[in-house]
Amino acid sequence: MSLPDMIGRAALVTAAALSFVVPAGVVPAAAEYPERNIVLIVPYGAGGGTDIGARMLATDLEKVLGKPVTVENRSGGGGWVGWGALAQARPDGYMLGLLNAPSFYTGYLDPQYKRTETLDSFTPLVNHVLDYNAWSVRVDSPYRSVKDVIEAARAAPDKLTIATYGVGSDDHLAVLSNQAESKVRFVTVHYRSTAEAKTQLMGGHIEVLSSNVSEIIEEARAGTLRVLGVMAPQRSQFHPDVPTFREQGFDQDWSVSRGIAGPAGLPPDVAAKLTRALEQVITSKEHQQKAESLGLLVHLVKGDEYRAFLKANETATRKLMGW
Repeated sequence: MSLPDMIGRAALVTAAALSFVVPAGVVPAAAEYPERNIVLIVPYGAGGGTDIGARMLATDLEKVLGKPVTVENRSGGGGWVGWGALAQARPDGYMLGLLNAPSFYTGYLDPQYKRTETLDSFTPLVNHVLDYNAWSVRVDSPYRSVKDVIEAARAAPDKLTIATYGVGSDDHLAVLSNQAESKVRFVTVHYRSTAEAKTQLMGGHIEVLSSNVSEIIEEARAGTLRVLGVMAPQRSQFHPDVPTFREQGFDQDWSVSRGIAGPAGLPPDVAAKLTRALEQVITSKEHQQKAESLGLLVHLVKGDEYRAFLKANETATRKLMGW
């Protein structure tokens, strides 16, 4: 190739390259989020209250965002297999997860675990569900009220058995709080799941079940369990005939909150879009009706208010557990 031809070809290549150069001061348009599917981590096994609510939310969220929202169950470590993965995820909005408070706090507040993660390892977006605690017994149990249980425990300390899901769970904290208020002592038995605890209750191996309202709604409707009381400010819409603990003379208000978060460092524009989309879903009549059919109480709290809510819950958990 002659020198003039070489110079001419070089000029053409240079011109083509320059055509792709962005002028100074002009920022290229970023692709609009989301471009691809989103993963929603559930830190527990399939079929529980957290999983059921998450799948319902994911189905409705993908309609709003226009991209698939895939639920992944990553159970183990008291939920920290899933929460650890979320904390380590790239903060781009394509991996989200369910935060269950107060169970979530045990993994980093309890000094035996030596975890480096904290609430600051996440970007809380919105709270989805507030599921109040309740005590229930078999229908042939002699206990017909919360007072019956407390009096039995007072008459025979360290005899009455009560089941919970895990150390530091909302079920467990509710038991500790009731013990502290009434100055009684139960034998608290921790199970790997509420489903397992219910099986033990129905088999007569334990006497009282401490759980969430949604986890016993089917048994209550079928008449196989007797609900003694709900730890809520007012009667549960799912158990309107069951008095609250306060109505029975016990100042107890306990629940589990289930919300959506991303890893720390989520870009503000992505967090804002996700929050708007989640709010649109959660406040829709269709979503609320589906939640109600499953015994789930939708309770929207978002942004900074949600983070403050989690922080206050963390403080209460630390104090009650002595961590």
